[in-house]
Amino acid sequence: MYEVRVIDKCMKLIYKLIGDMSGDGPYHTILDPFIPYVGTIFPSLEPGSMVVIHGSVVHNADRFQIDFQCGSSQKPRSDVAFHFNPRFKGSGVIICNTLQNETWGWEEKTYEFPFKKGKPFEIIFLVLPNKFQVSSNGKHLLTYKHRINLERVDTLSISGMVEIHTIGFAHTTQGGSQPASLAPSSINSTQVSQESLIFEVPYTGNLPIALTPGRTVVVKGEINKNAKRFAIDLKPNGSKDIALHLNPRMKERVFVRNTYLHDSWGEEERQLHEFPFFPDMYFEILIYCEAHQYKVAVNGQHLLEYKHRFKDLAKISEISVNGDIELCDVRAW
Repeated sequence: MYEVRVIDKCMKLIYKLIGDMSGDGPYHTILDPFIPYVGTIFPSLEPGSMVVIHGSVVHNADRFQIDFQCGSSQKPRSDVAFHFNPRFKGSGVIICNTLQNETWGWEEKTYEFPFKKGKPFEIIFLVLPNKFQVSSNGKHLLTYKHRINLERVDTLSISGMVEIHTIGFAHTTQGGSQPASLAPSSINSTQVSQESLIFEVPYTGNLPIALTPGRTVVVKGEINKNAKRFAIDLKPNGSKDIALHLNPRMKERVFVRNTYLHDSWGEEERQLHEFPFFPDMYFEILIYCEAHQYKVAVNGQHLLEYKHRFKDLAKISEISVNGDIELCDVRAW
């Protein structure tokens, strides 16, 4: 393995959003591995781990597979916690499954198919406490719930009609340099572990510093399986005004942005190239304040800008979150 020296800008942004907001954080990469590839996952696979794979599909490909395994034995074959298998027959399908005691479980099929023969791709596997979340080429692709204890998973295997350029391993850190969480349980304590932070929806919290130019807020959560909508509001403390209202609506597949001033909503902004939210999806929304606008990113991808309508930015000191999500964390710096 080689330690990465130059990290792609997009990769750095994704990594910052996922955890280490103070800098680059630990990141290791394998360059141009021979296929089929079998290697140890570095340093280990656990919630917060991220595996990033860049490669290209062979021109005459019929399939390839990426397996998160419990060892590398061939006879008997090691258990496979997560089998990710794009197949190019017809319009394409991705088969996901788990192998235990040399027996496959039930297949989960995804017909959203981002891979093309002869074309490059990026796949990001994000490990969450209860599932893998997979994105490809900057878009959410699928989730796969754990069927095998993550502590057993120590090997990555890649085979099939594919060329791999880089395999990157990253992990979040919980260092003291991170911005403080705005969890209610941390209000009266300066040393609270991430596991003890409690967020209930609807949630309201006070920002440590007003959201003036150069300041950032990150909201982390998981969308409910049957979600209809959720909202994030930035506003002055104790006021009815809302400086920034972010409102993803799942059924309509629109992401509404607006401002509430003088007891009245303004004109909605809805335009987007892609709707980035899906049921059962983990997300991290980053809101960065500039002098004339907010910039919003979702899971490391810049999404939109919203020009300030509420001009007195020094008064924006409160954030509220409500709707059909489980709220994991709110941070500001």
